[in-house]
Amino acid sequence: MTVLAKEISAAGLSSRILDERQLAELVGGTAARRYGLVNRAIKDGALIRVKRGTYVLSAENRADPIHPFAVAQSLLPGSYVSFETALSYHNWIPETVFTTASVSPGRKTLEYETDAFGAFAFHPLAIHDYRLLTGVDRVALGNLTALVAQPLRAILDLVALRKQPWQGLDWLTSGMRIDEAKLFALKRADFATLKPVYKHKAVNTFLEQLEVALMSGKTSRQRSAKHD
Repeated sequence: MTVLAKEISAAGLSSRILDERQLAELVGGTAARRYGLVNRAIKDGALIRVKRGTYVLSAENRADPIHPFAVAQSLLPGSYVSFETALSYHNWIPETVFTTASVSPGRKTLEYETDAFGAFAFHPLAIHDYRLLTGVDRVALGNLTALVAQPLRAILDLVALRKQPWQGLDWLTSGMRIDEAKLFALKRADFATLKPVYKHKAVNTFLEQLEVALMSGKTSRQRSAKHD
């Protein structure tokens, strides 16, 4: 274990994602000394550079694993995990997702490839001010946390990204392979929460039509159950 890896472990930060400021506070000294320690640790495989200025200890030197969602937050602070990535996390779609996709607070799409944590993508959406984190939860991932969209928010983010028009429930149940029971478990309050979020009329229309389809379908199911 290198000198830097030992100092990180001794400070109880072995399972944390570290930036330049934290390393500077930890090791002290000049920038040249810190640069030398970082490069030596990377060369020896004890330290992994996630991106410039962002580092984690290698798996062999960590006490706990680091979840890719937490890495996503460090790559672009203020973002949150969404789209198929969040739907897979919530077990709403059966497919394994290989790119950690997030909604970005910025104005352009960003992509990162990492050897240790896979691929990351960040997409901006047209969202009203102060509504970026509506329908988004902070979830605990070991010693770290990440912001993750609730299922309905993740669906609408995907609709906004793809410019997907309303085509009935079939796009969700057959195209996305979302369990119908999960959709019918949504409540009117879930829809009301997201109505002030998106700027695009098409997304709001999708939200309205989805609510109508699910609530009318729920009523029909309840009537059928009473007659059985």
